[in-house]
Amino acid sequence: MIESLASLLMVTVVLVLGPYVVAVLDRLVATSTGAMAGDIWLGPLSRAAWLLTQQANATEAPDWQAWRLSPALYLALAAVGLAVVPWSSTLIATDLVTSVVLWGSVEALATVVIFLQGWSANAVLPLIGAYRYVALGLSYILISMFVLIGVALPAESLQWTQVVTAQESLWNVIRQPLGLPLFLVVGLGLTFWGPLNLADSTDLAGGTSAEVSGPSRLAWEIARAVMLVAFSAIAATAFLGGWLGPWLPGPLWVLIKTLAVLALLLWLGHRLPRVAPERCVTLMWVVLLPLSFVDLIWAGVLALWA
Repeated sequence: MIESLASLLMVTVVLVLGPYVVAVLDRLVATSTGAMAGDIWLGPLSRAAWLLTQQANATEAPDWQAWRLSPALYLALAAVGLAVVPWSSTLIATDLVTSVVLWGSVEALATVVIFLQGWSANAVLPLIGAYRYVALGLSYILISMFVLIGVALPAESLQWTQVVTAQESLWNVIRQPLGLPLFLVVGLGLTFWGPLNLADSTDLAGGTSAEVSGPSRLAWEIARAVMLVAFSAIAATAFLGGWLGPWLPGPLWVLIKTLAVLALLLWLGHRLPRVAPERCVTLMWVVLLPLSFVDLIWAGVLALWA
């Protein structure tokens, strides 16, 4: 009972503090790459306060219910992802035997929610951004599916705690060298961050969020940040051994590894140029999807030899 409450408390803390940590790390990374980032520590708070005071935009005949629900649904999906992250062998909010599949469902449903965000505004640019994401969303899901099956094979289980336990002798990042890079691409796509920001890109004046302002804009940005944290925690669990590590307690190792993956994603977001939509489609289907299948075959061969 105590461990269940502790795990739920940790998920709540991450939900509350995660967006601020993402904003601070993003500004630190931007500063290290030479970009102007403004006030690193108070800037995110001042921006949040500013958005709260702004008037919410309204388009002609939007689907108000869907428009207001989409940020909440995206945040809820991120919370579900955090709930299946094991902080130790017993400290986990939802220890399902199919938790790997549940995370795959989160990625699939995220495509629906992102499309809903753009469609419900009843405006041209948000709808284009939504269709852009849908055009690429299936490739993200397929790449992630092959990669996640690959990490589940050594554990012979679809349970995240068993995936971590199977890495006691060797982390999956070493056992399957293609897995983590491919999964990071999925993370950038799932949160439409950096080079894969084709849903809310500047050439569409904000894409799915082009008509969103005020508190609704803040809610959407918070949901994106929490999803980035959730994805980083899943990546740390799947490839970096989760709670495994010397000296420090398991939850602290999960936190350190999650922050490391998060910082890497933010750095990639600033260093890599945005990919044109048509080239991104080719990259995903012609290059990365076959590589993810190679990764799965590699994982299967190693599992047979083990």
